[in-house]
Amino acid sequence: MRNTVYKLLGFLFLGLAIAGVLLPVVPATPFLLLAAWFFARSSERWHQRLLNSKMFGPIIRNWETNRCIGLRTKIVSIVLMLGMGGTSIVFAVENITIKLTALVFMAIGCITLLSIKTCPDNCATDNSQGSRIN
Repeated sequence: MRNTVYKLLGFLFLGLAIAGVLLPVVPATPFLLLAAWFFARSSERWHQRLLNSKMFGPIIRNWETNRCIGLRTKIVSIVLMLGMGGTSIVFAVENITIKLTALVFMAIGCITLLSIKTCPDNCATDNSQGSRIN
């Protein structure tokens, strides 16, 4: 039973991570790390698929081996989240409640990313392709 629940949670968090890649105010990295954690405990096949992914693999390997996120990943994530999310808030949304909600989500995403340890410079598994992961 636990295996099934963990696998479902893995897919849920993977879906949220993919949404985070597409949506400017949703952070992808924390959801990706949660998905990898749940898959590592429920589905070796899906865990390996994430590890072998060109986009997600380096981030997950950094986390699993060093419990850190690369500086480049953090910078790209925060800049894109604030830039695209801020633009959406300023220009695309008129409802103040939606603006404040988006701002809260962006703040949570930034605080979460900044609170995670940054990988040292000699950490070779950083995502050097610069793909959009926030």
